[in-house]
Amino acid sequence: MVKVALLDDFQDVGRTLGPWQRLGEAVAVTTFTEAIKGVDELARALEPFEVIVAMRERTAFPRELIARLPKLRLIVTTGTSNAAIDRDALRDHGITLCGTTIGLAATLQLAWALLLAVSRHVVAEDRAIREGRWQHTIGPELDGRTLGLVGLGRIGSAMVPIARAFGMDVIAWSEHLTDVRAREAGAVRADKRELFERADFVSIHYRLSDRSRGLVSTAELAAMKPTAYLVNTSRGPIVDTDALLAALREGRIAGAGLDVYDEEPLPADHPLRSAPRTVLTPHIGYVSIGTYESWWEQIVEDVEGFLAGTPIRVIS
Repeated sequence: MVKVALLDDFQDVGRTLGPWQRLGEAVAVTTFTEAIKGVDELARALEPFEVIVAMRERTAFPRELIARLPKLRLIVTTGTSNAAIDRDALRDHGITLCGTTIGLAATLQLAWALLLAVSRHVVAEDRAIREGRWQHTIGPELDGRTLGLVGLGRIGSAMVPIARAFGMDVIAWSEHLTDVRAREAGAVRADKRELFERADFVSIHYRLSDRSRGLVSTAELAAMKPTAYLVNTSRGPIVDTDALLAALREGRIAGAGLDVYDEEPLPADHPLRSAPRTVLTPHIGYVSIGTYESWWEQIVEDVEGFLAGTPIRVIS
């Protein structure tokens, strides 16, 4: 019997959404519903398992940890890549890495939910009305405003027609974006500083890498209008958290809608929890019924294929 660990399954849905019964007694599945922090703690908890299912990048697998998991034969990650896993170390230890396909609808929709919620003060007004108060904020309409997209990949490009439907202008920047590619997506290419200066809403849709850490820092936030909003549904470290906190506290930007953070889960005493003019969600951009049903079906398929000697959706 192969021991399978489902890591960071915070809602405890992996065993019910995944058709594990197909594998019968070939596997024994254990769910971890709380995050495990630290290499030592992870090594102790995961040592018995031959298969580990990683939910996106919630848990890091550096070389040091991989070397301490001698029974590990397969990691299945949700999505088609995982920057938190040392793939060179997996290859060196003969461990297979498989993934799942990933949709964009859930993250796309949450980006707009955050943009609208923070700019129209939905959370603050909900709280106020429950406390007996009435109409104490004014938020901007979207038509005639400019949406600035940091990144124009699959999700960034999908933001464009929705923005157009709201009557917005759309500008975009990424390191290698061309005028032609921007036009094809329905946007206008802008220089990085120009984007932060012109945009009424900046929405981040950029892949995390060593080069993109701190991509949005003090300089970019200082260039934004005091009436502009920042939305991040990509990865927390792309935005310099200290710089963002300072901009919010000093009123240099109008607000921020955030789904991602430097450290997740966000610590109870993290200053973002008390930051003004923010709407915060717990990295739920991909946490939707349709996405989860698809992922857990494919996770079981990946395990099934590996055990049969024909692994599928292998990430090289």
